[in-house]
Amino acid sequence: MLAASRKWRGEGLALGLVPTMGALHAGHLSLVEQACRENSRVIVSIFVNPIQFGPGEDFERYPRDPERDGELLRTAGVHAVYRPSLAVMYPPGSTTRIHVAGVSEGLEGAARPVHFDGVATVVAKLLSAVEPDRAYFGQKDAQQVAVVKRLVRDLDLPVEIRVCPTVRESDGLALSSRNAYLKPDERRAAVCLSSALRQAAVAYAEGERDPERLRQTLRTRLEIEPLAHVEYAEVVDPRSFTPPGSLAVLAVRVGGTRLIDNHDLSKPFST
Repeated sequence: MLAASRKWRGEGLALGLVPTMGALHAGHLSLVEQACRENSRVIVSIFVNPIQFGPGEDFERYPRDPERDGELLRTAGVHAVYRPSLAVMYPPGSTTRIHVAGVSEGLEGAARPVHFDGVATVVAKLLSAVEPDRAYFGQKDAQQVAVVKRLVRDLDLPVEIRVCPTVRESDGLALSSRNAYLKPDERRAAVCLSSALRQAAVAYAEGERDPERLRQTLRTRLEIEPLAHVEYAEVVDPRSFTPPGSLAVLAVRVGGTRLIDNHDLSKPFST
């Protein structure tokens, strides 16, 4: 357990954890803001986790800006930043991985086979190191949220998982560290994700419940964008990530950048 965590828990202070991979943006800071409202002390972890990246993915070029991250967190009033080294997180000979069956295996799990084992393993290690009362995750990574909730439930981990709304640009694009990869024409094209979700939410509000028609609404909007290649566009249950349900989930490559987004169609879409 971290020394700061041990001290604060010994003083009876409520402790919040915001796990991140750095390259912080307003979405991360919204998690920090909520954590600061709900806890006496807040720790933000920054660790680009290699085991959640598959072969050929962007681990080496994933955005990193530790100085800017530190300044943003100081301004936000964070009480401590945990930056574990690779050797601390995965000592030589480390082979244990956590697999959360079922919810981790479709959609993102099928597209990125090692991803959620890496996520579950690093989250478990961070929760063990910090022992927070609450941990904060963004709704943009909806399947990750479902995996983490199942992990915590199945292993009886004494932490509350708090899920914060997706933060969007004024044109609807969900904030993501990977948005930095987009060229100007790709950035304009990327709005197709939020536009598709908005159109599906309108159809749902007008009474459409047929899963195939809702999927087709998503795909029709995405496929008119020449720079977009749809990996999946589905409507699922947010707990199991299987149909039927009301959560629309997307993975789309815009140019060379893979973007994900989601929206609960039972709610109005707004930026």
